[in-house]
This record gives sequence, C-alpha cells and structure tokens, in this order.
Amino acid sequence: MPKVKIPRKSTNVDMTAMCDVAFLLLTFFILATKQKPPEVLSVSPPSSVSTKAAPDKSILITMTADGKVFLTLGDDTKKNDVINDFNKLKGLNLNQAELNKLYKSEFIGLPANQIKSAMDLEQSINPANMPGIPVKDSANNELADWIRSVTNAYRGTDQKDLEKMLLVKGDNAALYPVFKQVKQAFKRNEIYKFRIVTNSKDVPKDSELARAGSSTTE
Repeated sequence: MPKVKIPRKSTNVDMTAMCDVAFLLLTFFILATKQKPPEVLSVSPPSSVSTKAAPDKSILITMTADGKVFLTLGDDTKKNDVINDFNKLKGLNLNQAELNKLYKSEFIGLPANQIKSAMDLEQSINPANMPGIPVKDSANNELADWIRSVTNAYRGTDQKDLEKMLLVKGDNAALYPVFKQVKQAFKRNEIYKFRIVTNSKDVPKDSELARAGSSTTE
C-alpha cells in the first residue's frame, strides 16, 4: 500500500510582532521608572536597623558636615504653592520667570536675600558653593519660614500625612546645635514629628531586637 506523503510546512516564525511588543515594554519601563532624587551634597548619615523606606514624595532637610542646611521639595504637586507662599511671606518680589526657575531647582540652599539675584544668573549655583539656609541664629531661622510655607501649602490635609513626608538627613559629623535649630524650625510651626534618614544595617546578633524578631517568626 503506497505511503501518503504529508506536505511539509515552513518552520519559520515571524518574530516581528514579538519584537515590537518587547520594545514597547522596554520603552514603557524606561519612561515609568522613578529615578533616585539627586542629593544636595554627599553626606554620611548614621546607621540604624530600621528597614522603613522613605516615601517617594518627601520634603527632605539635609545637614552637611560643615553645618549647612538644604531643603528639597520632593512633592511636585505642592512645590509651586510652597515657593509662591515663601515669596509672599518674605517679600522677595520674584517675577514669574524667577519663580519658574526656582521651581525647577532641585534643592534650596540660599538665604532669602540672595534668592532673587541667584535666579537672575544664567547658570545655577553649584550646591557646594551655596551658604545654606540660615538656621544658626534662632532670631533668623529661615528654615522655620520655609516650614511655615510648607504647612500653608498643605493646609486642609491630614497633618499625619505631612509628618510622614518630613525627612531629616544629617551627616555623622554634623554638630548638634544645627540639628537643634532644625527641630526649632519644626516646633515653631507646631510640628513635633518627623523622620530621620539613616543607613540601614543588619540587626546585631544576640540583641533584644534580634531575639524579639526570632520569637515572632517561630
């Protein structure tokens, strides 16, 4: 009995559609990925065993080893309101172009009386050359004015949500008087809770925290 010949079919697979999907996914992840916000200056904060992650939209106060204080307004939805309020509060008389330039700044590290002239410069000032926000004199703690503008911008929202966004990051070599003035800036605006940014480290073995953790997992 003769054998039936089955026609052979091509084994080639058109990969065009799959390549298109792969490149679309790659483009999506590149555009949607959140980049780590730039740091004002290189600081080495103390270490702790806390594993809580900082919120994406945060208001970060950075204290450098030489006592400078910088402010980062990470919440873009309120950043414009904070800057406009500070402009009125301190009577800076910034025009719209200067306000837009300040809005685009990644961080704030100038005294109020130097902001307008800095916004008129063609190039932005390097953070290393900024004097920082004045806080050493309790009679002229401009960080308290910035925090006041922050609270004004977030007025009507739950203060607990605002407190979760307030972060303080200080270098190990930063002196306590600077940190004290940062706390005073919060206190003068009736804010008594904030978070401190630290480097994460493992829980020491044979410590109470380690024993407590092991007992909860058993």
